[in-house]
Amino acid sequence: MQPWFLYMLRCADGTLYVGISNRIEARLAAHRAGKGARYTRGRGPLKLVYSEPVGTRAEALRREYAVKQLKRTEKLRLARRRA
Repeated sequence: MQPWFLYMLRCADGTLYVGISNRIEARLAAHRAGKGARYTRGRGPLKLVYSEPVGTRAEALRREYAVKQLKRTEKLRLARRRA
């Protein structure tokens, strides 16, 4: 069983996208190909600015929700800490 990860992308327009995956590189490739989340389509180029191993899918979903509740400045602080 592959571990799940939380990841954060910075879009070309400066916005941030938070998601989860158990295969980050494949998911990033999907985003860049326009087959990822609708939000990231047309917002490239995309840069991976943060990732953290989370464990199970359920834990990843809970962590994703928690990070999405953070203010933008807090998300940026999190990204800088792991950069």
